[in-house]
Amino acid sequence: MAPSFDTTSHTVCVMDASSHFGLTLVQTLLQRGYTVHASVQKYGEENIFKGVSANPDKLKLFRSDPFDYHSIVDALRGCSGLFYTFEPPLDQPNYDEYMADVEVRAAHNVLEACGQTETIDKVVFTSSATAVVWREDRKSMEADLDERHWSDVNFCRKFKLWHGVSKTMAEKSAWALAMDRGVNMVSINAGLLMADDLSLKHPYMRGAAEMYEDGVFVTVDLSFLVDAHICVYEDVSSYGRYLCFNHIINTHQDALHLARKLAPSASSSLPQSGDCGKSFIEQRISNKKLNKLMVDFEEA
Repeated sequence: MAPSFDTTSHTVCVMDASSHFGLTLVQTLLQRGYTVHASVQKYGEENIFKGVSANPDKLKLFRSDPFDYHSIVDALRGCSGLFYTFEPPLDQPNYDEYMADVEVRAAHNVLEACGQTETIDKVVFTSSATAVVWREDRKSMEADLDERHWSDVNFCRKFKLWHGVSKTMAEKSAWALAMDRGVNMVSINAGLLMADDLSLKHPYMRGAAEMYEDGVFVTVDLSFLVDAHICVYEDVSSYGRYLCFNHIINTHQDALHLARKLAPSASSSLPQSGDCGKSFIEQRISNKKLNKLMVDFEEA
């Protein structure tokens, strides 16, 4: 990473900042010296930022609806960077066949606003490993899956893998618009975030047994995910997509541990010891590109 990078001269926007990930990212950016525009969707969410910053001039709060172009522009004004992650709207919290349209529209609005904001130098777009792993040929591929691969939307639709549909379509839409508008964008294709409120209902969990059996069921800790976002923003050499995970569920014990974390009944959705025929599944997914970039990353 370039040693001359001066975080105190950068103002960045975090959208949506009200999630567990968003709040932690805001806190870490402030610790590193950034000025942060924290964008939330709903009234009352601003309360979570009380006491987060000792310097009120370093943290500014905005209410930005991803479907309201002008509110996005307001939050981006004066920013050199955007960290964007999609949070489903309150009236449609679950991923279904219609969520892709919602997420694509939100991504389009945000990237369009970035293209019209002259101060924006880089966008870090949070996507998912589900935009990588779902392919008809995944079992027959000789090489490991990595950020060069895309999930097949038709395959996802066939098996009702709506999270994969939404993340793939939204990310592809964002990339198309970024290239058309000349926006410098990098995407983070994150594994399942091991948050405290994780449950079996998380849309990433659909197809969990198949991901496990294919050796591509990856997870990521909150602190690692936050560091990865900041690293790709600060490193001038970062480009394209980055698969982001720091653990893979590929042993029977891993599967049982995750099942117990999710819920006592969750074990039925993951292979039992006799189901897979062996206690260790070969890893078939790679995050070498991100790991190489983060070797010299310095935490706050």
